[in-house]
Amino acid sequence: MSKSRKFTFWGSVFAIIFCMFPLVGFAEAPTSSHWYPKDLLEWSPEKDSDALYNRSTVPLNDRVGDKNDDEPRLVALSALNPNTSGVPSQGGSDFYANTFGFWQYVDLMVYWAGSSGEGIIVPPSADVIDASHRNGVPILGNVFFPPKVYGGKEEWVEQMLQQRVDGSFPAADQLLKAAEYYGFDGWFINQETEGGDEETAEKMQEFLIYLQEQKPEDMEIMWYDSMVSTGEIDWQNYLTDQNKLFLQDGSQRVADSMFLNFWWWNESQQRSHDKALEIGRSSYDLYAGLDVEANGTATNVNWENLFAEDGSAWTSLGIYRPDWAFKSSKEMDQFYQKEEKFWTGDADNQWPGMSTYFSEQTVIDELPFTTNFNTGSGKFYSIDGEVASNQSWNNRSLQDLLPTWRWKLDGEGELLKPSFDWSTAYYGGSSLKIEGERSSQNTTNLQLYKTDMVIEADTELSITYKTDQKRPDMQVEVGLNHDTTAYFDVKKKSHGDWVTKTFKLKKYKGENLTSLGLGFDANKSTEDYQINIGEIKVYNKKEAKHAPEKPTKMLVDQTEFTEGLYADVRLSWEEAEGASYYEIYREDANGTQTFIGATPNHVYAINDMRRDGKESISKLNVIAVSDENVRGKSSSVEFQWPEYPTPKADFRVDHTVAKPGEEIQFFSESSEVTEEWEWQFEGGDPEVSTEENPVVRYAEEGTYAVTLTAKNTSGEDTITKEAYITITDNAGSIENVALNKSAEASWACADSEGPLNAIDGEVENNSKWCALGSDHWLIVDLQDTYDLSKFVLKHAEAGGESPAFNTKDYTIETSVNGMDWDEVVVVKSNQDAVSEHMIPLTAARYVRLSVQTPTQTGDQAVRIYELEAHGY
Repeated sequence: MSKSRKFTFWGSVFAIIFCMFPLVGFAEAPTSSHWYPKDLLEWSPEKDSDALYNRSTVPLNDRVGDKNDDEPRLVALSALNPNTSGVPSQGGSDFYANTFGFWQYVDLMVYWAGSSGEGIIVPPSADVIDASHRNGVPILGNVFFPPKVYGGKEEWVEQMLQQRVDGSFPAADQLLKAAEYYGFDGWFINQETEGGDEETAEKMQEFLIYLQEQKPEDMEIMWYDSMVSTGEIDWQNYLTDQNKLFLQDGSQRVADSMFLNFWWWNESQQRSHDKALEIGRSSYDLYAGLDVEANGTATNVNWENLFAEDGSAWTSLGIYRPDWAFKSSKEMDQFYQKEEKFWTGDADNQWPGMSTYFSEQTVIDELPFTTNFNTGSGKFYSIDGEVASNQSWNNRSLQDLLPTWRWKLDGEGELLKPSFDWSTAYYGGSSLKIEGERSSQNTTNLQLYKTDMVIEADTELSITYKTDQKRPDMQVEVGLNHDTTAYFDVKKKSHGDWVTKTFKLKKYKGENLTSLGLGFDANKSTEDYQINIGEIKVYNKKEAKHAPEKPTKMLVDQTEFTEGLYADVRLSWEEAEGASYYEIYREDANGTQTFIGATPNHVYAINDMRRDGKESISKLNVIAVSDENVRGKSSSVEFQWPEYPTPKADFRVDHTVAKPGEEIQFFSESSEVTEEWEWQFEGGDPEVSTEENPVVRYAEEGTYAVTLTAKNTSGEDTITKEAYITITDNAGSIENVALNKSAEASWACADSEGPLNAIDGEVENNSKWCALGSDHWLIVDLQDTYDLSKFVLKHAEAGGESPAFNTKDYTIETSVNGMDWDEVVVVKSNQDAVSEHMIPLTAARYVRLSVQTPTQTGDQAVRIYELEAHGY
């Protein structure tokens, strides 16, 4: 494969205003693919409007001293995104994201995803492919046939295994097509759906063999130890005569590797080793599974069972769900501490860490190399040391190569402590912080990067740092030819601002630069010490002067407008020679540029772009940036906004039924372009108002209408809600009349997730109504006729699940007789965990909730923890 040199994604940015738009909003941002078998069979990039945004353009980097077939390897099966569906193609707006940072120990990554409710065939998201490839790690998509208890269907297996008359497998062809198009490196196939027979097993083996015959040589197909030769699901936990047919059949290679299930013991891995040799395969094509999802570094592991007496490994090692470190944490520092312990071990040797068994690997073998210690997310974004945006973000396409050694320290006395700092950054959202007490008794040497670069005549090294100390008193330590070290003193005062110190390496021309580190000698005065490193760069000065060509054929491929105020814009351009990545800007009428984002791709989707006043045309610029962080000239394109819209009037109220004299708060929900409000309150005090959200009292019992007129310079709109407010002394007796009544539903995921759970008053202990699929309904019989004024819905997040599973689109209807229904609530694009809906006083015995879109993503499971109907 071709070699990528995209070690950093940020170059010098001049005087700009920076603004990162969130990827959720009025219209749909592009999201990563996920399929059921029938969807896969119908998929093509030409039919998929998001496909271009899901492509990785970062080739797989070569590693220094790649492993041979006779060396054990490590595969990680990691859920790098919290959901299968709804994964943004270009990063998101949350700082806390799984920015996995220990690629140096991983030989192969499996993008763990897939569910019966979202899709069972899942390619990796583009940002994860970018990060994986930049670190030299091949990454696989996941094909997951779930057990039936988790919604698995035999028909999905049958659809995947259907053949053409010529014996070829359409689904296999589609898997290869997707991997080639999106730019990832193969598939992990996990068949755990019960109901198969010997014919199923034979057909699955044929399917795998077909993949072997059709795939590129460097593509990996990994099989999971689940189905056996009889077609049954019977985890073997080591290589046996029952599962070997899915790895090797005589001289026929069936799969490239096999992930063995977790329940291995005693000499089972030696048996796997021996069986592999017996069938003519390397035992390192087998990965002994280690399940750390639940307990992480507290997992009980019989490490000795993995090794022979001479210390050699019987098989390779497979880590299932190292994302435990992320899922079991609540904030970034805790996540990184857990991840560091998992991969490098702890001080008391209770957990040895993967670094005990697997050496660090590096891709840094060619100039230039730049790191800003950018982990791939931030609470803000900095450019040239200035905070340019206070909006949180994440995008693993922008993750730097992080330090190879985490952390490799030696010295005397109390050592300084290194860590990532998300409160200070030079580029991106983080920097390297070194802190502690310096005195005449302590010294610290911090090794950071393993490298293998040839120094040339014009090679330079620069370091950018910031400290409040009087002097940095620091050295850059450059390892040469693995046996000597050159030291460069960093003495320039910082005064709390970012400064850059550059060193010429001409003296070492022809030598190999094998490591980069920092040194801190003994300091005469005892003091609390802190320094932030914002950038380390090694480059050839002459090459760094070349700017890339400007992008050509820049187009606005698509625009969608919401309320005349927000635009979703999809851009494209042709590749510019010398470009490593591209920056996208918005330019206003005064020529001021606003940074929008960056991508290594040649397409970019801007979501939720807010109209600037009443502008009619917006201008967008794209700038190419080289590997050496040199920025070229920009290309521009414009798009036109629709006519400035007139308002659309609407409003809500905190309660529609009240006692005489009680305050009622009205809220305008008119469109955002509204400039003036005119209210009319029949029987109210006041009777009219021009406030946006007025408070009104009613003195007399009765039923009253409310009118709102919303105005701006383009026009006006009026809405009247008749009989909207009811004033009665009975208002104090309103309660949840649906509690513990009777209910029925269109479907239930399980007996324990039936409709009665939605009216039991409980949200604890997973008490919910669940239904799988679209257009499901829940009917509650109140067992008497009540006057209803409010509904409360408690969605997935209220029950402790992901906000991504909150019900998105639904309606609520009422009926007196159970046959004739009146629609009283219509909701589009809900995101709330708990939603309240006030209605005019309505007589009803039956309430029907109908769900059109069950979640924020493609997940098809309805999750309602409670449906409350308030009335008297």
